[in-house]
Amino acid sequence: MALEAESREHLLQIQAGALGRKKGHKFEGELAQTINSLDFTNNLLTVDTTQGVYRGSPATLLLNFICSKFKSLGPIKNVSALSTGSIATAEKELKTNIIFNGKQITKTKSDLILLFENFEGGTITFGVSTKQCNTKSPTNAQLFFTTASKFCGHLRNHEFEVPHDAEIELKKFCGDKGFTPSDLGIKNRQVDPRRFFWEELEPSGKDFWERLFSSNQDQISNILFRKAYEEDPLEPTLILHKTRKIEDQTAQEYAIYDIDDLLFLSRRYRGFEKNLYQVNKGSYRDPRDIFHEAPRFGIIQMQRGGQKQHPTQLQFNLEAGYFYKI
Repeated sequence: MALEAESREHLLQIQAGALGRKKGHKFEGELAQTINSLDFTNNLLTVDTTQGVYRGSPATLLLNFICSKFKSLGPIKNVSALSTGSIATAEKELKTNIIFNGKQITKTKSDLILLFENFEGGTITFGVSTKQCNTKSPTNAQLFFTTASKFCGHLRNHEFEVPHDAEIELKKFCGDKGFTPSDLGIKNRQVDPRRFFWEELEPSGKDFWERLFSSNQDQISNILFRKAYEEDPLEPTLILHKTRKIEDQTAQEYAIYDIDDLLFLSRRYRGFEKNLYQVNKGSYRDPRDIFHEAPRFGIIQMQRGGQKQHPTQLQFNLEAGYFYKI
């Protein structure tokens, strides 16, 4: 596997040719620049790959983790990095030349692309998904964000049969237009009238989702971690997660996992279950005696987005602080 515009010089040209970075891509952009400035050597392997959370430079930690985890790499001559955040903002003539496995990279679940060059002239490529938390305590990290209909279609594209009534119930859970309590003639609700909660869904559809998440936890989790885009030419192998904001940069923490290992740890941590919660803020606060069910499996939590811009989106998050728990 190799980039067709993949000489180190051209890779750095692409990185430098970005017109700018969106705020959300700053972390991986700076990470790529640091990796490209390193004088790489295999003599720096200090990471114990049986652990998940490390302190130090994220660039060095990530490279050491990969070389320690994937022994088959052998002696490495050089490593180059490309932030896909800069793909979105690169000059057009450069952007059209970024090809992987014969496909132009326009969207990918990998936020960072690493090319390991060995002494025989070969290259081995890794995709890295990055997450970051900039508050003092870990928060939920968004993993997958879409609509109910698109999620159902996405599962069908990955050979899961999703019944029509199950899709309808998911639309009700998200509060899609035409599927809200008000749209369906339900009045005088004590709770949020803009959507249905999980416990309110019809068993015919709700039971399907609970069986699916229970029986296919690894497969569904893998889709959420890796398969957001149908034409993704480079699905991520690894995840790098800045755990929280630490004022002392030398003590900054990063969780690093091989995603295959993380899927196993997630399933071992928890199967499918439903947590109870209340809405205690906003315009539609719950009465004291009403609780709602929140579906979750492993380290993944499922909810209605509720954001001002995209209130009816379906959102899957990583549990806050999962790296301390698994």
